[in-house]
Amino acid sequence: MTPQVLENKTTIKKPKWLRVKLPTGKKYTNLRKLVDRYDLHTICTSGSCPNMGECWSEGTATFMILGNICTRSCGFCGVKTGRPETLDWDEPEKVARSIKLMDIKHAVLTSVDRDDLKDMGSIMWAETVKAVRRMNKNTTLETLIPDFQGIEKHLDRIIAVKPEVVSHNMETVRRLTREVRIQAKYDRSLAVLKYLKDQGISRTKSGIMLGLGEKEEEVIQTLKDLRAVNLDIVTIGQYLQPSKQHLPVKQFITPDQFKKYEEIGLDLGFRHVESGALVRSSYKAQKHLT
Repeated sequence: MTPQVLENKTTIKKPKWLRVKLPTGKKYTNLRKLVDRYDLHTICTSGSCPNMGECWSEGTATFMILGNICTRSCGFCGVKTGRPETLDWDEPEKVARSIKLMDIKHAVLTSVDRDDLKDMGSIMWAETVKAVRRMNKNTTLETLIPDFQGIEKHLDRIIAVKPEVVSHNMETVRRLTREVRIQAKYDRSLAVLKYLKDQGISRTKSGIMLGLGEKEEEVIQTLKDLRAVNLDIVTIGQYLQPSKQHLPVKQFITPDQFKKYEEIGLDLGFRHVESGALVRSSYKAQKHLT
């Protein structure tokens, strides 16, 4: 069965449900001033996230570590691919300071893939979590991690520092994985999520994008696969093409179809399902602690 969609032909405009209101509010304005004044780096601003105003107003923000050049070349991602720069070992303290200055209540940490490093960046990951904990006693954390090539000793470093939520995104359905996530593997990502849960992470999370040509039954199967590894939280959003060099949008998924996936996910037993055109990995992240 094909999902309820609007086909993306060359003459079609983005549907009205993809129009984003400009962020407003005193909390957002104050945070924006802090970010500009201290040159703080968040994915919210650099990625032009449509939910930035809403998340900031709720005291949530996302920070990226390990530089801004990725060793992988995923067809959907706007992050630059190439040879990464040398690690900045002051980065954990810089991130922790940013969180403190912004008075963030729930921080999401993410990173590029660093397949060039022996530890895949997992040591820096652990040090960043520790630094945030030292400087921000009341801040809760979600770590949106790479797959670390499925190597358990690297995953163990994340598990040892005990983030409240550990997330790793599937991004797409099995059939499209090779095209969308060129160096990633569908079953390896499932294995990572299973290992995290088996080792005691209380809340695991993943996200998928729609609009890349997937079929409804494939999306449902992906949701079933994620529940089979006891995943707690799933986010489902609309893929938007970062540039002409990236994979094209093949469909715009309708709000009714997103609602259907939400209902299916809840019926499957997920603790939380965020499903909508503008949903991104960290959308309503603080709510996922409950």
